[in-house]
Amino acid sequence: MTTLAIIPCGNKKIWDREGEIGPVFARDAYIGTFHRLCRAYAETFYPQWVILSAKHGFLQPEDTVPGPYNLSFSHKSDDIIPMQSLAEQVQRKRLNDFQHLVVLTGKKYKPIVEKSFGPGHDIEMPLLGSRGIGEMQQKLKQAVSEGRPL
Repeated sequence: MTTLAIIPCGNKKIWDREGEIGPVFARDAYIGTFHRLCRAYAETFYPQWVILSAKHGFLQPEDTVPGPYNLSFSHKSDDIIPMQSLAEQVQRKRLNDFQHLVVLTGKKYKPIVEKSFGPGHDIEMPLLGSRGIGEMQQKLKQAVSEGRPL
């Protein structure tokens, strides 16, 4: 079974540190601790992973992020990528080829992933049930250091 890991983007971005850097690959855009731990986990256990961004949708590591933004799926904003666009990206980027999805986020992302992928996908969310970001980070760090997926 082919697995795709889906990781969150994050509030801290490369432009916070290097303001005038310009467009960067998605893999270099997000620099926050939680994102970096999710990415390390995804890279350790799953060769295929994407970043889910409220502005840009599903970003493959080599996709370009043009510049800084501050947007979350929990914001109320017209700038949030529409569900229809997410579903189109899933088709266009052939993400629907993956039957098993490992989503490294909290519960607020579950309906977004379910709606954009549609039925027929096995969605695993190993961080659900954590008591907050600190516990999530601890679980990710431990899984990577021990070489055992959650």
